[in-house]
Amino acid sequence: MSSSAAAVVYVHGLWMPGVESALLLRRLSARGLRPYVFSYRSVFEPVTDIAAALRQMLARIDAPQVHLLGHSLGGVVIQRFLERYRMSQTGRAVFLGSPCAGSQVARRLARWSFGRRLLGRAAVDELLVQRERRWESDRELGIIAGTVPLGFGRLLLTFREANDGTVAVSETAVPGAKYRLCLPVTHTGLLLSARVARETGNFFEHGRFGP
Repeated sequence: MSSSAAAVVYVHGLWMPGVESALLLRRLSARGLRPYVFSYRSVFEPVTDIAAALRQMLARIDAPQVHLLGHSLGGVVIQRFLERYRMSQTGRAVFLGSPCAGSQVARRLARWSFGRRLLGRAAVDELLVQRERRWESDRELGIIAGTVPLGFGRLLLTFREANDGTVAVSETAVPGAKYRLCLPVTHTGLLLSARVARETGNFFEHGRFGP
């Protein structure tokens, strides 16, 4: 794929290595996007260090457009990165099940000291406080949230609202985002769904969900 093709950089979530995005990135690659994976140690690194490392990686990508794709905590990382740095390349951003408004599951887990250690520095810094985190980047943001309530979070918490088993739909809200779409998938299913991949590609290419 030539350097003239647009690129997409995937930023993974908590405890993930990045390889879980293989199917999603293969589908986006079939649409002509050059895929990259940004990997970081969410348990050991603060978000400021992670954002700085993401900046270094993005500076090495030779592409006219660079889109940003974050799953779960990865979306929070992207937002924090864009609050600190500007990118020379144009592009859009899509968040998949990212708890930008905080995480009930993380707060429940953090009640125990071992839970805070398990969550690690980035999640403890970013997810334990319920907040309204506005989108102030000039990049257009699209959000996809899942509504099938099956996942790790159900072991810790009984949700009283729509959720994907780990993140509540309300926790994915980011004032200033262009669109938010809810689909019948789980938190992990956001990475496996052909519909999610199609909608993500639509947003990167056209700035909207749907055909």
